Amino acid sequence: MAGCLDNFQWPSCECCELGEKRNAIASIVSGAMFFSGWWIAIDAAAVFPNEADLPKAAHICGAVGTIALFMINSVSNGQVRGDSYSTGCLGQRGARVWLFIGFLLAFGSLIAAAWILFGLYVVPPNNIPNPMPGVQIFLQNALIFFGGLVMKFGRTEDLWG
Repeated sequence: MAGCLDNFQWPSCECCELGEKRNAIASIVSGAMFFSGWWIAIDAAAVFPNEADLPKAAHICGAVGTIALFMINSVSNGQVRGDSYSTGCLGQRGARVWLFIGFLLAFGSLIAAAWILFGLYVVPPNNIPNPMPGVQIFLQNALIFFGGLVMKFGRTEDLWG
Protein backbone atom coordinates (compact mmCIF):
# COMPACT_ATOMS: atom_id res chain seq x y z
CA MET A 1 0.00 0.00 0.00
CA ALA A 2 2.99 2.26 0.37
CA GLY A 3 3.42 4.65 -2.49
CA CYS A 4 -0.17 4.72 -3.72
CA LEU A 5 -0.33 8.50 -3.27
CA ASP A 6 3.25 9.27 -4.30
CA ASN A 7 2.23 10.82 -7.61
CA PHE A 8 -0.75 12.72 -6.23
CA GLN A 9 -0.38 16.50 -6.30
CA TRP A 10 -2.74 18.77 -4.47
CA PRO A 11 -4.18 21.34 -6.88
CA SER A 12 -2.67 24.76 -6.32
CA CYS A 13 -4.80 27.85 -6.07
CA GLU A 14 -3.35 31.32 -6.56
CA CYS A 15 -5.77 32.85 -4.08
CA CYS A 16 -4.47 30.56 -1.30
CA GLU A 17 -0.76 31.18 -1.85
CA LEU A 18 0.50 32.94 1.27
CA GLY A 19 4.13 33.42 0.29
CA GLU A 20 5.50 36.52 1.99
CA LYS A 21 2.30 37.05 3.99
CA ARG A 22 2.62 33.83 5.99
CA ASN A 23 4.38 35.44 8.96
CA ALA A 24 1.87 38.29 9.14
CA ILE A 25 -1.12 35.95 8.92
CA ALA A 26 0.32 33.63 11.59
CA SER A 27 0.90 36.62 13.87
CA ILE A 28 -2.61 37.99 13.34
CA VAL A 29 -4.29 34.62 13.89
CA SER A 30 -2.18 33.92 16.99
CA GLY A 31 -2.88 37.38 18.42
CA ALA A 32 -6.61 37.01 17.77
CA MET A 33 -6.65 33.64 19.53
CA PHE A 34 -4.68 35.01 22.50
CA PHE A 35 -6.96 38.08 22.74
CA SER A 36 -10.10 35.93 22.48
CA GLY A 37 -8.88 33.62 25.23
CA TRP A 38 -8.27 36.45 27.66
CA TRP A 39 -11.52 38.15 26.65
CA ILE A 40 -13.41 34.97 27.52
CA ALA A 41 -11.63 34.72 30.90
CA ILE A 42 -12.35 38.36 31.73
CA ASP A 43 -15.98 37.82 30.76
CA ALA A 44 -16.14 34.80 33.07
CA ALA A 45 -14.72 36.84 35.94
CA ALA A 46 -17.21 39.66 35.30
CA VAL A 47 -20.29 37.46 34.92
CA PHE A 48 -19.44 35.13 37.83
CA PRO A 49 -17.88 37.38 40.51
CA ASN A 50 -18.65 35.05 43.43
CA GLU A 51 -15.94 32.74 44.71
CA ALA A 52 -18.54 29.95 44.82
CA ASP A 53 -19.25 30.23 41.08
CA LEU A 54 -15.69 30.74 39.83
CA PRO A 55 -12.71 30.28 42.17
CA LYS A 56 -10.17 33.04 41.68
CA ALA A 57 -7.37 30.47 41.69
CA ALA A 58 -8.72 29.16 38.37
CA HIS A 59 -7.16 32.16 36.62
CA ILE A 60 -3.65 30.92 37.44
CA CYS A 61 -3.87 28.50 34.51
CA GLY A 62 -4.29 31.38 32.07
CA ALA A 63 -1.35 33.27 33.57
CA VAL A 64 0.89 30.20 33.34
CA GLY A 65 -0.29 29.60 29.76
CA THR A 66 0.58 33.19 28.88
CA ILE A 67 4.07 32.83 30.36
CA ALA A 68 4.48 29.59 28.40
CA LEU A 69 3.40 31.32 25.18
CA PHE A 70 6.08 33.97 25.66
CA MET A 71 8.70 31.36 26.54
CA ILE A 72 7.93 29.23 23.48
CA ASN A 73 7.96 32.15 21.07
CA SER A 74 11.05 33.84 22.52
CA VAL A 75 13.20 31.04 21.10
CA SER A 76 13.55 31.08 17.32
CA ASN A 77 13.66 27.95 15.22
CA GLY A 78 17.21 28.82 14.20
CA GLN A 79 18.31 28.88 17.83
CA VAL A 80 16.84 25.43 18.42
CA ARG A 81 18.50 24.03 15.28
CA GLY A 82 21.78 25.72 16.17
CA ASP A 83 21.93 27.81 13.00
CA SER A 84 22.02 31.25 14.56
CA TYR A 85 22.85 30.77 18.21
CA SER A 86 26.25 29.48 19.17
CA THR A 87 27.27 31.99 21.84
CA GLY A 88 25.94 32.49 25.30
CA CYS A 89 26.34 30.50 28.47
CA LEU A 90 24.34 27.47 27.28
CA GLY A 91 24.06 27.90 23.50
CA GLN A 92 21.83 25.56 21.54
CA ARG A 93 21.24 23.26 24.51
CA GLY A 94 19.98 26.18 26.61
CA ALA A 95 17.56 27.23 23.87
CA ARG A 96 16.21 23.69 23.68
CA VAL A 97 15.81 23.45 27.46
CA TRP A 98 14.01 26.82 27.52
CA LEU A 99 11.66 25.65 24.74
CA PHE A 100 11.04 22.34 26.51
CA ILE A 101 10.16 24.11 29.77
CA GLY A 102 7.83 26.41 27.83
CA PHE A 103 6.03 23.44 26.29
CA LEU A 104 5.80 21.75 29.70
CA LEU A 105 4.16 24.88 31.13
CA ALA A 106 1.80 25.15 28.15
CA PHE A 107 0.66 21.52 28.38
CA GLY A 108 0.44 21.80 32.16
CA SER A 109 -1.82 24.84 32.01
CA LEU A 110 -4.09 23.14 29.48
CA ILE A 111 -4.28 19.98 31.59
CA ALA A 112 -4.96 22.04 34.73
CA ALA A 113 -7.77 23.88 32.93
CA ALA A 114 -9.29 20.53 31.92
CA TRP A 115 -8.99 19.39 35.54
CA ILE A 116 -10.78 22.54 36.71
CA LEU A 117 -13.52 21.99 34.14
CA PHE A 118 -14.12 18.34 34.94
CA GLY A 119 -13.20 18.37 38.61
CA LEU A 120 -15.28 21.36 39.64
CA TYR A 121 -18.03 21.64 37.07
CA VAL A 122 -18.76 18.35 35.30
CA VAL A 123 -18.45 15.64 37.97
CA PRO A 124 -21.88 14.94 39.54
CA PRO A 125 -21.28 15.81 43.24
CA ASN A 126 -20.91 19.53 42.53
CA ASN A 127 -22.95 22.28 44.09
CA ILE A 128 -22.46 24.68 41.20
CA PRO A 129 -25.54 24.86 38.97
CA ASN A 130 -23.83 26.49 35.98
CA PRO A 131 -20.80 24.79 34.36
CA MET A 132 -20.13 27.76 32.07
CA PRO A 133 -17.21 29.24 34.09
CA GLY A 134 -15.30 25.97 33.76
CA VAL A 135 -15.93 25.88 30.04
CA GLN A 136 -14.72 29.47 29.74
CA ILE A 137 -11.52 28.79 31.68
CA PHE A 138 -10.79 25.72 29.55
CA LEU A 139 -11.56 27.62 26.35
CA GLN A 140 -9.23 30.44 27.44
CA ASN A 141 -6.34 28.04 27.95
CA ALA A 142 -7.06 26.12 24.75
CA LEU A 143 -7.03 29.34 22.73
CA ILE A 144 -3.79 30.52 24.34
CA PHE A 145 -2.19 27.11 23.76
CA PHE A 146 -3.20 26.82 20.11
CA GLY A 147 -2.41 30.49 19.51
CA GLY A 148 1.11 29.82 20.73
CA LEU A 149 1.42 26.82 18.42
CA VAL A 150 0.19 28.86 15.45
CA MET A 151 2.76 31.53 16.23
CA LYS A 152 5.60 29.03 16.68
CA PHE A 153 4.96 26.73 13.74
CA GLY A 154 2.93 28.94 11.40
CA ARG A 155 5.74 31.24 10.37
CA THR A 156 8.40 30.53 7.82
CA GLU A 157 11.32 32.23 9.52
CA ASP A 158 11.91 34.56 12.40
CA LEU A 159 9.78 37.69 12.38
CA TRP A 160 12.61 40.00 13.36
CA GLY A 161 15.51 38.47 11.53
